[in-house]
Amino acid sequence: MAEEKKEVHRTKRIFVNNIDTYSSKYIAKFLSTCIAGQSLEEVDAAVDDEDKPIQEPSLRDGTFQVVGTVGTKEGNEDTFALEQYSSSSREELLLRLLECDVVVYNISENATPELIDEATWALTAIHAQMDGWTSQKMFILVSSVMTWALSTSDDPELPFTEDDYRKKKPHPNFKEHTNLEKLLLKLGKVKKSKLTCYVVAAGLQYGMGENMFHFFFKASWQGQFEKVPIFGRGTNVIPTVHINDLAGVIQNVIDHKPKMHYFLAVDDSNNTYEDIVKAISHALGPGKINTVPKEEAYITKALTSSVLDYFSVNLRIEPALIKESFNLRWVSEAGIVENISAVVEEYKKLRHLLPVTICLMGPPAVGKSTVAEKLCKHYKLHHIKIKDTIDEKLAFLEDGLNVGLESEAEDSVSSTQDLLNALKDNMTQNDGRLEDLYVNRILRDKLNSKQCRNQGYVLDGYPKTYIQAKDLFYEQEMESMYSPTSKIPMYNKKIIPEFVFSLEASDNFLTERVQNLPEGLVEKMHYRRDEFLRRLEKYREMNVEDETVLNYFDELEIHPEHIEVKDSQDVEYTAVVEKIMKVVGSPRNYGPTPEEKEAQDRRMAKERQHTTALEAAENKRRKAAIAAKMTAQLDEWNRHVAEVKRQEYELQEARSIPLRNYLMQYVMPTLTKGMVECSKAKPDDPVDFLAEYLLRDTSQD
Repeated sequence: MAEEKKEVHRTKRIFVNNIDTYSSKYIAKFLSTCIAGQSLEEVDAAVDDEDKPIQEPSLRDGTFQVVGTVGTKEGNEDTFALEQYSSSSREELLLRLLECDVVVYNISENATPELIDEATWALTAIHAQMDGWTSQKMFILVSSVMTWALSTSDDPELPFTEDDYRKKKPHPNFKEHTNLEKLLLKLGKVKKSKLTCYVVAAGLQYGMGENMFHFFFKASWQGQFEKVPIFGRGTNVIPTVHINDLAGVIQNVIDHKPKMHYFLAVDDSNNTYEDIVKAISHALGPGKINTVPKEEAYITKALTSSVLDYFSVNLRIEPALIKESFNLRWVSEAGIVENISAVVEEYKKLRHLLPVTICLMGPPAVGKSTVAEKLCKHYKLHHIKIKDTIDEKLAFLEDGLNVGLESEAEDSVSSTQDLLNALKDNMTQNDGRLEDLYVNRILRDKLNSKQCRNQGYVLDGYPKTYIQAKDLFYEQEMESMYSPTSKIPMYNKKIIPEFVFSLEASDNFLTERVQNLPEGLVEKMHYRRDEFLRRLEKYREMNVEDETVLNYFDELEIHPEHIEVKDSQDVEYTAVVEKIMKVVGSPRNYGPTPEEKEAQDRRMAKERQHTTALEAAENKRRKAAIAAKMTAQLDEWNRHVAEVKRQEYELQEARSIPLRNYLMQYVMPTLTKGMVECSKAKPDDPVDFLAEYLLRDTSQD
């Protein structure tokens, strides 16, 4: 019966501008999953869970039909959009707008004068056409809280609400936004039955991979700074909203058609600029922040001037109307700071920032460090070598001790001093080496560091034994997660390597490689003949036992890949690295920085220039060779022709001798006499005379 009484709402066609940009894209994507009238239903409070990660909405039947404009035709069409248009004239665009029930123009972020001009035109053009409509249409302008930036209140502690709309004062760079808001509200009063208009002033948007706050997320994730910078004082309160919550407000406006026409879309946080950056730094980076002058952002090109404008706002806003009027299914009601863990996971997922964790095993001198360095360079990972990590830890403790003494933090100083003393005492007792207990503790801290958890690592040649591996990757907190009857060893999934590679080579190959190493490297790596052979023998013995380090990973179903090293000519280990890359796949992090990209472009340009020069030289050489070959062939042809002509002449000469003799013996004497007689007689026709003479002479013979 309840289903029969449930009201059925006609689906709507919704236009959203610039759906290939961050803000409009996720608004359109969210709306494409919403069923008409869905937000009119009461929200089930039982499903609210702070620890639940933020999820993207899923596509279902009967949802809004979303169409929109895009800036370029290149690339694949977004699957959430029913249609998308590019480079349309305003006449064509108006026809598209009039086909829609709802028009959403988003000017909340990076709105250019051209975009505001287009939104103004769209509003006035639609308004001019409304007399011929048979049904009501809706125009929603997504603006920004920057139109409130210079607003003042008698009591600074009291937050602004929509009731203060008429007292708001915009930031100097957002006056055009304000003018468009006023125009929309004015035209919306003319014929509400034909065209109803709404303004949604959005806070600074976050979530879904980040846009406005992306610099701080990226800088923290990459470990770019020891302290993440805040450009300015950082004490100002920044109104924020998760992009999906902003889309949810727009959904509610479409469904509810409220009487109020101006809404502030912000969450409940009222966090300061410093609070937000500090939360990001703690979740992804060093956990520290540094306040620097705003001008440094311009110098380092970290943030644009328009983004700095947003970060300069200082407003306390209470979203009273959206709480009173709407059934909003919040994904981040308490704000970015309270929900930072879920926001960070969402950021890493959508940016495909997944760590690559590799463990490289193998006998001494097989080339683990060489391979590890190349993998770290390609995947931008952290190279974990035992000695370097221990030295780093000792230096860190000594630095921390100095800082602690200066700040008079007695508890911190005491614990740091105790650990430092314990490490040094243990090294003294073991001829400069640390026991596995301390080594594993130091390595475990390293693997749990933000850098390794963010980008990943290559663990070089450790652990060497089953016991070392079990202790290194064990966490006492993990015990409650495992069944007592489980045969799989307890391990910390957050630090365990995803890939394990075992480099293998024969003893002869390894011995020959050590003999060809530079003297300095042999000393550094302790590869003197007797010491190396002893280490190699020990390695072989450890890897024929029942419980080896490779068996440990097999038990965890992280099956090691065995790669044979046998090409002594491949000193760069190119073949080995290529095999590993084929298994691991593509990098899962940010591409090159602008500086690296510029250097890479210069290198590629130089290589192209060099290749072009080589190709030109090769073409020139090839043409010269062809020309020389053709000249030689022509000379040879001419010689053949001359020889043929000579032989033909000699043959003709040889054949003419008998005929010449006959003529000289029998013809020429008679002909000579005839010509003498002709000369004497001087006849009128010498030829006829000579013919008759020869005929008579022949008859006489």
